[in-house]
Amino acid sequence: MADIVNLRQARKQRARDEKLRVAEQNRILHGRSKADKQRDRQVADKAEKFVEGHRLEPFGKDEQ
Repeated sequence: MADIVNLRQARKQRARDEKLRVAEQNRILHGRSKADKQRDRQVADKAEKFVEGHRLEPFGKDEQ
């Protein structure tokens, strides 16, 4: 025989599980220290400068 499931409790448990999943994602995205954020910004800036330095044509100039 199948187990009897209280649908109200199952629905509430599913909602709790979803909240926990969202909280975990937010901790991953936003739970970084100031040093981590600063390091990531520096890496992104360095990569952008590298790409800009290797462009064949200056960016934003009109072609004549």
